[in-house]
Amino acid sequence: MNNINLSDTDIEILLFGKWRFDTSWEKISIVFKDDMTYEQTRVQTFVLYKPRELITGNKFNGIWYVSDRKLHLNIKSIPKSFFNLQIPLAFKISLADVVATLGSLFTTEKYEVVEINSSKFLLRDGEQSIIGTKINIPSGMRGRDYGK
Repeated sequence: MNNINLSDTDIEILLFGKWRFDTSWEKISIVFKDDMTYEQTRVQTFVLYKPRELITGNKFNGIWYVSDRKLHLNIKSIPKSFFNLQIPLAFKISLADVVATLGSLFTTEKYEVVEINSSKFLLRDGEQSIIGTKINIPSGMRGRDYGK
């Protein structure tokens, strides 16, 4: 998996598709689409973080790109948040999406891409290393939803 000479575009091409990785507090799957958007699902495995999941939900959408071998994730919406309220016979108030969009102006998740190939990656978030595995998507599920 040693590929220190890959360009940012090469890394982006390798990232297209669905990936799965775990951290010490959560299990994460993320789909990187070729229109530079992503869909992320996070499941909290630490019981004290469960209330956070109840408030924010477990789905996140946004835009992604690679620059200087760093993966950048900007959250644009939190569709399953408790704070996205639906008022009957009126309109939907997406307070969580507004907060996420404003927050992404100031805070971007950044991960250093240490190594990557077509089936595995190694990212670094500060001192924590994250190993991800690409998930093969059944051919019947390919299409617009998975950026293929």
